[in-house]
Amino acid sequence: MGTILIADDEADIRAVIREYAEFEGYAAVEAADGMEAVALCRERDFDIVIMDAMMPRLDGFSACKEIRRARDIPVLMLSARGEEYDKLFGFEMGADDYVTKPFSPKELMARVNVIVSRSKARGARDAAAPLVFGGLRIDEPGRCVFIDGQRADMTAKEFDLLVCLARNRGIALTRARLLSLVWGYDSFGDERTVDAQIKLLRSKLGEYRSGIVTLRGVGYKFEP
Repeated sequence: MGTILIADDEADIRAVIREYAEFEGYAAVEAADGMEAVALCRERDFDIVIMDAMMPRLDGFSACKEIRRARDIPVLMLSARGEEYDKLFGFEMGADDYVTKPFSPKELMARVNVIVSRSKARGARDAAAPLVFGGLRIDEPGRCVFIDGQRADMTAKEFDLLVCLARNRGIALTRARLLSLVWGYDSFGDERTVDAQIKLLRSKLGEYRSGIVTLRGVGYKFEP
């Protein structure tokens, strides 16, 4: 199915994740700290990195940022801290998902499978015409967003969320629906993840942030 890099300073956690990953058909490579994880990603490609947030030498957040500079590899962050600030920071560093310890290995692998499947589908997507809304231009094939001619710096998940909203413009989307469309989660998704990513996405859109409308008690709608 692919190759997973498991980066965690706790050998027991690496062993558990490796067992479940190999059962799912993945090959697994281990790293004991952030520096080792970055070095491995610079040497070779992986289908996904499962990264602990708190590690010696180089923390997971910093390692995630360095990895995303070198390669477009999905990163799933693990952390014992579940506060919104930590999740927001993880997403800002480029993480695709954030799972709080202790976690269910089965749920973790379900999330991994969805992220890997969507990453492969995204890579195989046919070229499409850009989505243009006044000075906001979304180039799907190039995975770029331009605001009044200036390229906006967005993470992979922020881009995917914007494309989802834009392609469903004028349609009210619940948080659960956005989780399903963007993350692929059904019953086990955390709807607060959507709110956190919307908050980050709006901060990147400048004057066009008002195009993402909050529907109180429902979800969001894109009205450019």
